[in-house]
Amino acid sequence: MKKIILPTDFSENAYNAIRYAVELFKDEETTFYLLHTYTPPIFQVEYVFQSPSQSNLEDLYQTRAMKQLEALKQRLKDEFKTPGHIFRMRAAFNTLTDEILLITKNENVDLVIMGTQGVTKAKEILLGTNTTQVINKSLCPVIAVPSEFRYRTPEAILFPTDYEINYDRENLQQLLDISKKYGSTIDVLHITSGYELSEEKLRKKQKLKDILVPIDLILNDLPDQGVIEAINQFQAKKEIDFLVMVRNKHTFFERMFVEPIIKKIGFHIEIPFMVIPHADKM
Repeated sequence: MKKIILPTDFSENAYNAIRYAVELFKDEETTFYLLHTYTPPIFQVEYVFQSPSQSNLEDLYQTRAMKQLEALKQRLKDEFKTPGHIFRMRAAFNTLTDEILLITKNENVDLVIMGTQGVTKAKEILLGTNTTQVINKSLCPVIAVPSEFRYRTPEAILFPTDYEINYDRENLQQLLDISKKYGSTIDVLHITSGYELSEEKLRKKQKLKDILVPIDLILNDLPDQGVIEAINQFQAKKEIDFLVMVRNKHTFFERMFVEPIIKKIGFHIEIPFMVIPHADKM
């Protein structure tokens, strides 16, 4: 049985991601953790000084959050008839990232699925702050779902790589599960630098191919360019349902989200994307 954390701030953006998760695993026995965290700003001043009027504030937030989680759980039961799904509710006075790390370790969680934006839906922001922090620190793969995306089966998956990572089956297991479940095609996208691959990169390329067998695999090479430009160029030629990347220092993923140029050109991806921690993080 899969175990999946579904963070929520009770916005429609969050519900859209939860809906995607339920539909993606509709035929699979799954335990979903409906998670809401809260850190009221008032705690920073009044609660610290034990103001009597605020002494029960944490209980108030807890009670309110649990009522909202109950309503969310009922909404999901009304909308989806999935007897193989179990919904567990959790409201915690904690940061979202820290609570996700705690649940992941204690419950051996397989995935986190969440929206890319918070309540504000600020168009100029690449990812919501919470989403960015979770992606950067999560011990398990994270699927981020754009707020406007409507579910479709992930038949075509794009997997950019620079062949710098020594892949293994364990850290690609969630990708393997999804691709086998839906008979997906995986397009591996490599950006060439004008030079032949080193022996080490050729070895890693072959290992990736071995892991992804017998999945329908297509190897693609694009001329030297920025990662975002390459992804956008590829999507313009072929419709993609799902994007997968591996988080690892000193690879293009780190550059994608760190380089200032990203703030200028934006990376407004319109399909769900999975970010997989490198093997040493899992």
